[in-house]
Amino acid sequence: MNVVWGVLVTAAVVAIAVTAMLLVRRRSPDGGWFADGDRAAGVFGVLATGFSVLLGFIVFLAFTSYDQSRTGAETEALVLGQQIQTAQFFAPPASAELTGKLVCYGRSVAGDEWDRLRAGTLADSVNPWALELFRTLRTVRPDAATEQSAYDKWLDQTSTREEARRDRIHGAEGVIPSPLWIVLFFIAGVIFVYTLFFADRGERPVVQALLIGSVSAVIATMLMLLYALDHPFDPGMGGLDPVAMERTLQIMEDALDAVGTDVPVPCSADGTKTAQ
Repeated sequence: MNVVWGVLVTAAVVAIAVTAMLLVRRRSPDGGWFADGDRAAGVFGVLATGFSVLLGFIVFLAFTSYDQSRTGAETEALVLGQQIQTAQFFAPPASAELTGKLVCYGRSVAGDEWDRLRAGTLADSVNPWALELFRTLRTVRPDAATEQSAYDKWLDQTSTREEARRDRIHGAEGVIPSPLWIVLFFIAGVIFVYTLFFADRGERPVVQALLIGSVSAVIATMLMLLYALDHPFDPGMGGLDPVAMERTLQIMEDALDAVGTDVPVPCSADGTKTAQ
């Protein structure tokens, strides 16, 4: 979520609410529109409580999806690093090919795939380097016990990595259905209109502005928080970045250099396949 836009939107909502309250206040009677203020406050409490309870459940749902995407990204990066280690136990040239394509997979995730997540266009598409890894693995014929063990471990790690990828992209398009958004905005509108009936010409304007301004600011910020949690890959504060994958790639590249392993990487820095 962009902080500047968030502040501007909140300020605009508060300004509109305060203006509406001051306009209504001009025509309101002394003591306000309600003859029984306690009863009106009780009804307002019911409206606010219903909105808060519903919002709390939806925030929990959105945060669960947000955390699932974050955890999935971290697990995917961790398993990728483990697979690079496992690939070293295969016989050449399969070990070098698998290692290079794993690096390309990581670069693709941190590059093009992350951009598509932010744009909401990734959908159910398959990472192209996952297919390349599968094609290379089909050519492997494990003979030694070490290779057989590495082959079995590779299959397990591939399944774990694919599950982690699914968790990562789960929340890319949002998990809150449109009817819930409609209900939230409808209740927020009802609370706003109801608050206008607390307009009292006998109170000072600053008190009236504080009354509706605080309510509007809280509702606006909560709805923006909910939107941010429902769109975990949007750029800005709170948005998920491919930090875990970039860190794993850097560690693995440093480790391969340290042991003197020269691996051909068939892709560019963003994971795009290069001509061989």
